[in-house]
This record gives sequence, C-alpha cells and structure tokens, in this order.
Amino acid sequence: MRNFVISLLIILILATSSYAAPCYGTKMPEKKEIFLGLQYHDIFKRYLKDHYGTYRSMQNFLLLSYGIFDWLSIDLKGGVGNFKQHPETGSEIDYPTFLGGGYGFRLKLFDRQPVKMVFGFQHISVHPHTIFIGSTKHKAVLDDWQFSLLGSYSFKMITPYLGTKWSRADYIHWTNGERKREKSDLTRSVGLVFGFDVPLAKNLWINAEGQFFDGEAAAFSLNYSF
Repeated sequence: MRNFVISLLIILILATSSYAAPCYGTKMPEKKEIFLGLQYHDIFKRYLKDHYGTYRSMQNFLLLSYGIFDWLSIDLKGGVGNFKQHPETGSEIDYPTFLGGGYGFRLKLFDRQPVKMVFGFQHISVHPHTIFIGSTKHKAVLDDWQFSLLGSYSFKMITPYLGTKWSRADYIHWTNGERKREKSDLTRSVGLVFGFDVPLAKNLWINAEGQFFDGEAAAFSLNYSF
C-alpha cells in the first residue's frame, strides 16, 4: 500500500505544473490528525534567468495539514500575497496583494527518536492584482515549486532541522494579454533549509524557517494540532 501511494504521488507531480512553499519542517500529523496554522512567508530575493533581474514577494496563509497515514501528510494553504519584480534595467513593477494558495505532501522516511527524516513536495501560486503602467496592462503570477529533504534532532525545548531543496520559481507575465514565462535562474536551483519548532503548549507550537542559496526567504507560523 505504501509503495503504491508513493508511486501515485510521483506520477501526479510529473504530470502537472505546480507551485511551491516553505518546507514546514519534520513535525507531521499522525493518521487522522489535523494541524491548523497561520503563516507569514517573505521571499526577500529570487533570481530570474537571463536579464529578467530579481523579484520579491510577501505572503500570508492559513495552513491545513492532514495525516492520511502516520508516514504521509497532505499540506494545504490559502491566503494572499503580493509580487514585486525588479528588472536589470528599468523600475520595479509592484503588483498589489491579492489571492494565493498552494498544496503539497510530506513523507516520513525515518523516525527513531530523537532523529527524524522527511521528504516533501510543496508549491505556491500567487495571483496579485493586475496593474496598468501608462496604457499598458500588466498581469503576473508567481509559479513556485520545490522538492525538499530534511533531517531533525529533537531536544526537550526545541527541534531544529536542516536540509536541502531543489526549487524553481518562475514569473509568468502578461503584457496587454501576451503571455511570457520568465524562468528562475536554474543555476541557483539547489538551496539550503534551516529551521526549528518550539512548543508553547501541549498542542501549540511555532515554526521558523530560513532558505538560502537558490533564493533568500524566511517563514514563520503559529500552529495547533487536534
């Protein structure tokens, strides 16, 4: 059963175009358990291919994770986000905050306390407001997706984790209805992830995470399990 589910998830990933998110860490819901959370995610800088420059984005999400099995969780999110693209030449294009969302899953590969290892797939799609610069209509979508591998070591008051990820985060841009995908810099696709979980009460904890090398980003969330 486990091998079948893993194979099905891989097929679904390869068959779809997806988006990405923070890695969530190694704390996963058990079977039929639910995690709810509020998350702030800030992409300080992400590099685009060729001469498209860089972009940044701030996002706020409501998180929902559900344990299908003890070793498999589905991660969903919905909220809002903005997008600011800075070309190598010219002024920054600022797209105001509007809708965003994402989904993903995590697989528990190893769990012998205090050590845990988790593989994840996450994605985000952000759709900021369309703007006009002069008479030119500009529309944008942040198309961001990743695979991650994390390992953690649990102490009594904190669980730090460290890992790596492969990601791609494109800027889809319409100018007066003409679509163009400005791809992220594929020479910066491999990144480093560092984060930690800190318990505040029996079912309440905070998660903080930083991402480096493929881009510069940080996330913070307050979470509750039931």
